[in-house]
Amino acid sequence: MRKSSVIVLGAIVAGAVALGGVAVPLTNHPKFCASCHTIQPAYERWLESSHKEVECVACHVRPGVSGWLQDKAWHGTRDVAIYLFGKPTEPHNLQAHVDSGVCLSCHRNILRVSEIATRDLPAPVKDVGLVMSHRKHMDAFGQRGQGEGCTTCHAAVVHERPIKGYPIVIPRGHMSADSRPWKPEHPEGSVLHKRAQADCFRCHDNKTEYEGRVLSRKCETCHLPEKLTEFLSF
Repeated sequence: MRKSSVIVLGAIVAGAVALGGVAVPLTNHPKFCASCHTIQPAYERWLESSHKEVECVACHVRPGVSGWLQDKAWHGTRDVAIYLFGKPTEPHNLQAHVDSGVCLSCHRNILRVSEIATRDLPAPVKDVGLVMSHRKHMDAFGQRGQGEGCTTCHAAVVHERPIKGYPIVIPRGHMSADSRPWKPEHPEGSVLHKRAQADCFRCHDNKTEYEGRVLSRKCETCHLPEKLTEFLSF
């Protein structure tokens, strides 16, 4: 190879590296994501959430080279192309998968929490008690092999308004303890409307089996019996 060709090739490589060094940090910033009108509502909710100090890529891009190439380089480039040249998905029909490993990298202590002790529970479940081992649920999701995980129950924790104003977004369940009406703000029939309507009974339906036992719908399956009469009304 002639010296001039080597110089040109070196300049191209150096330019690509320099461009990547500038472009990658810019595309990592949440405001870049929000430049797409489809993402704007999710961005606005994120700004109000408990995760507002956590950048999009921290949750939506898995660590490691493989995660970056697939989640950031491939999916990110595809989404930009669809936004520029195709038909972007409406905000209320967006579906994004967040790997449970990413959640647990910050929240692994939830697998050790004593969820029967009310001192460890947030409102409103602090008042009604909750018997729900996160570790057992994660194990069950793994055995089912249907891609379930943390976001099966907590998908809305960052990009939705807290249900009835509670400080965290939890599964809708059957939260009638305070008599305040609530319904999803998304168009009926949309992906996010259906997700918001989902509750614990999606598995605890008196039909689904786990380890040879049917998952009961009885209140005491999930709540402390001594607190049920006072705080839950159906």
